[in-house]
Amino acid sequence: MRLTPLPNKGPSQGEDFGAARIGPLVVYGALSALAIGVAIVREQSPVTTDPWLPLPELIGHLVSIVVGLGLASATIGLTRHGVRRWSWARTLHAHLRPAVRGAGGLTLVVLGMASAASEELFFRGLLATTLGVVVSSLAFGLLHQVRGRARWVWATWAAVMGLAFATLFLATGSLLGPIVAHATINVVNLRFLRDTDVEPPKPRRLGGLLGNA
Repeated sequence: MRLTPLPNKGPSQGEDFGAARIGPLVVYGALSALAIGVAIVREQSPVTTDPWLPLPELIGHLVSIVVGLGLASATIGLTRHGVRRWSWARTLHAHLRPAVRGAGGLTLVVLGMASAASEELFFRGLLATTLGVVVSSLAFGLLHQVRGRARWVWATWAAVMGLAFATLFLATGSLLGPIVAHATINVVNLRFLRDTDVEPPKPRRLGGLLGNA
């Protein structure tokens, strides 16, 4: 499987934060405000909780960040391996790519970081601590549906990642690791999605007599 990097069109490509870019930022801001507001009402921190592991708060933050970076590295590597190896991953790549085609580097960084922070505050900081790991992860997966054949593949992948982020948060008591991991995955993979074209999977020939028809 050959991946085709697209030519760099310069720093001006897609740097316009038009309505299509502002809309998601408003949604991300609303999710963050809701999660932080609920935490304030409950007199709790929006980024910490009582950890499953017996870790002091500072150590919990450090462990969370280190494990989060490892999780991000593994996920980014698996993404590239999957696109090279599996047809369903290439189909998903093709379905998602129009959303970021033409977006500039600054746009991808802002959107990637904003979505990571807001989704972690809402789905992990709020939902995971109130509804549990499984329900919050399923809700996270359902949010990430797309139209077309890749719909449930993307939703399932998001649910699995949500489960990993929630487990890391509750185990260490720190949301910093999931936020760092989520933002790193978003920014790096969005650039990969924008800059990499994939060849569609080639049709397989039928075997036997039908293959000679």
